[in-house]
Amino acid sequence: MPLGHTSAVALLGLTGAIVEVEADISSNLPGFVLIGLPDAALGEARDRVRAAATNTGCEFPTRKVTVNLSPAALPKHGSGFDLAIALAILAAARLVNTDSVAGVVHLGELGLDGRLRPINGVLPCTLAAARAGATTVMVPTGNADEAALVPGVRVVGVASLLEAAIWHGGEYTPVPVEPILRAAPEGAADDDLDLSDIIGNDDAIQAIQVAAAGGHHMFLLGPPGAGKTMLATRLPGILPDLDADAALEVSCVRSLAGLPVGASLATRPPLEAPHHTATAASIVGGGSGVIRPGAAARANHGVLFLDEAPEFQRAVLDALRQPLESGLISIHRANSVAHFPGRFQLVLAANPCPCGQYGARDSDCVCAPSARRRYLARLSGPLLDRIDIQLRVARITSATMRMADEKQRVDTATVRSRVVSARAATAERLGATPWALNSQVPGPWLRGPHARLGPSTTVSIDRALERGGLTMRGYDRVLRLAWTLADLDGAQRPTADHLGRALYLRKAISS
Repeated sequence: MPLGHTSAVALLGLTGAIVEVEADISSNLPGFVLIGLPDAALGEARDRVRAAATNTGCEFPTRKVTVNLSPAALPKHGSGFDLAIALAILAAARLVNTDSVAGVVHLGELGLDGRLRPINGVLPCTLAAARAGATTVMVPTGNADEAALVPGVRVVGVASLLEAAIWHGGEYTPVPVEPILRAAPEGAADDDLDLSDIIGNDDAIQAIQVAAAGGHHMFLLGPPGAGKTMLATRLPGILPDLDADAALEVSCVRSLAGLPVGASLATRPPLEAPHHTATAASIVGGGSGVIRPGAAARANHGVLFLDEAPEFQRAVLDALRQPLESGLISIHRANSVAHFPGRFQLVLAANPCPCGQYGARDSDCVCAPSARRRYLARLSGPLLDRIDIQLRVARITSATMRMADEKQRVDTATVRSRVVSARAATAERLGATPWALNSQVPGPWLRGPHARLGPSTTVSIDRALERGGLTMRGYDRVLRLAWTLADLDGAQRPTADHLGRALYLRKAISS
């Protein structure tokens, strides 16, 4: 009997590959063989497909069925191949139109009652199918809105295997079923978090504006109650809306992580704040079978906030060093390498000592000097050297609170407009380069003929470099901060004052 074949998509990270699903029905003893390097979840598709076909009234062949997933060397994970396997078998049995089945990419998991369950990663799967030239994709009804976000692809949402078979020309009597839907996406968590809620700490407010305008990483050091968490959670609110490419990338990561996407792309930068007990796999991604994105990938184009940073395992923190430099997270396994985007802004917050009271005006620290050094030494030097802004945050006093009530405080909308203007100035200046933010510009370019500053302007950081107060990487990061400050002020080039303010933001903790 002729073969039946169709297509599905296998994901490795955010990269999708088209998988040819071939079904052969022979005259041997009844059986169901699935080949092509399936994992355990995919291997169980034999029982799901057989039960779904029987319970929906689609005749399942009573002979030997062999299903091949090609290319065989490509690892295939999960239950998203169920619909493709079932329709390839029905096509081989000539119960549906073979040409129709062959021309459609099928994604979806089957329940034993024949209904289709939504799966994770439909958005990157549909995007991969579109890039491979597919024009029609069939998905569960619960994933239809998400798949429709990919332009140029016809999306067919079906609630059951029976409905899919009828769509492909099967002569069956329609039976209405209740589709399985996904939860609606939650509203933005930072809608009620306004920058005007912060009292005092003018230096810190200026620092997060610089961080937002230039895409700089930030480290906040201060006692409990100083406002470190308030500052970090308000940083996403002052970031500009995501452009189309960034919105698609963020939504793809959300889809792969199993988070609801809905009928529109994410337009606001995400915020991820994992607990300090998180493992390296939960931060950068991983897994024993399917490689899933971690908090760093979910924070792509947004903010990754690590509160109580010294309490994180050192291996977890050091695992972030490579993504901070490259903007790419690579998860290596014996038979594959998965890549996730990792262009996030890292915000670290820490107490100055184990008791948290060192440097506080109204409390006494009970920690020995050696205990304080050991506590902050949990943050490695190479990691801190990659943090552009390092700021000490103090508790506010009652006098500061009274004075704050007498003057107008900046709000999120105002600061966001300033950040948008500064980024526009940066983009115009870097228009002929591959970079869009000051934090992305490499040091040789900043020190080269395109952006070199005069010796009279850089005298403060030159002296810091000579004294050993700055590394060469730190020197370049001060230059990046100075350019961001100049963009915020509307200046054409940084001045000595901008360099001095940038050096303060870089070295405020050690000063």
